[in-house]
Amino acid sequence: MVDRTKKGSALPDFVLTDPAGQKLDLQSLKGKPLLINLWATWCAPCVAELPALDKLADTLDGKVKVLTINQDSGQPEKAGQFLKERGVTRLEPWLDPKGDLAFHYEAPSLPMTVLYGADGREVWRIAAPREWGDAETLKLVDEAR
Repeated sequence: MVDRTKKGSALPDFVLTDPAGQKLDLQSLKGKPLLINLWATWCAPCVAELPALDKLADTLDGKVKVLTINQDSGQPEKAGQFLKERGVTRLEPWLDPKGDLAFHYEAPSLPMTVLYGADGREVWRIAAPREWGDAETLKLVDEAR
């Protein structure tokens, strides 16, 4: 179910890391629509939707940034290998091992996906898995453009 109760909320001020220690400030992504997806390797629905998110990233071809953020706390460095093993090529293994974003979003479960417009303001959020390639979903993502 699409939740619009937080519409207009600002993009959170968080810095992510990748397995190699590179940093990404979420604020640096303003200026282009952004789809944030929180996932974990232990979350079966998350794993099931990763290929569809990868395909969505390919379909959107940079018009909307698809940013997947791993929530594993045990060995988050495995996220990159996990994606690679599943043939996911467009999604990057950004990490949030303390679950700060899940806490910020008050995520009731994973996967949790939040869409932001180019202005850095929330459009909607979904706290459930989704088929990311269907026409209805593409229409929802278009709301950010």
